[in-house]
Amino acid sequence: MINCIAIDDEKPALDLLADNIKNIPFLTLKATCKNAIEAMQVLSQHSIDLIFLDIQMPGLTGLQFVQSLTHKPMVIFITAYEKYAIDGFNLDVVDYLLKPVPLDRFIKACNKAYALHTAQYAKSSSIIKPAEHLFVNIDSRMLKIDTTEIIFIEAQRDYIKIQLAGNAMPLVTRMRMKIMEEKLPAGKFIRIHKSYIIAVKQINAIKKDTILVNNHELPIGEMYKENLRLLTGS
Repeated sequence: MINCIAIDDEKPALDLLADNIKNIPFLTLKATCKNAIEAMQVLSQHSIDLIFLDIQMPGLTGLQFVQSLTHKPMVIFITAYEKYAIDGFNLDVVDYLLKPVPLDRFIKACNKAYALHTAQYAKSSSIIKPAEHLFVNIDSRMLKIDTTEIIFIEAQRDYIKIQLAGNAMPLVTRMRMKIMEEKLPAGKFIRIHKSYIIAVKQINAIKKDTILVNNHELPIGEMYKENLRLLTGS
């Protein structure tokens, strides 16, 4: 989980931001603050991983607030002013969002923070375990998926279908197959076709041009047959 705070001097904007944060399953909102002074008090009392921050605020601006931090959490600026974008990115922030922020754009920024947080955690850990779950955008909400439940993944243009054990219908999300392939734990999944990734543990039988995966018969692409030969040692 990522502990975060939201800072904005306008209450309607702060309330909307808090609602959006609560819809992201890997975020825990620790506090909402109407200015930088309140945020400093929260930072002194809690371990915060991510700050959602407005720029134009009375007293300390968002830029000045970030510059004042000795130990800086990840930062996502949310502002109505495009002119501060260069200054924001010079502070090495995760993202810079312009109000009003579309939900899909907000989710994308949160995913960037999640990926960065995960990479930092893995780097600091002496043992890096394969990911046992991932988050995908289903109907404008981030859904947590247990990777051990995935049977296969099918690509259809800009969308993918994720077939889970026990689910009659697949989950459909807008994502490139290459991106999904990078999210999956290494060694647990294998690409068998330009349109299919399968879970190794779900393989029932392998034929010349098809493979049986949990009673689903899927095609094997010619350029991916070597992957299966390496897997089976034949």
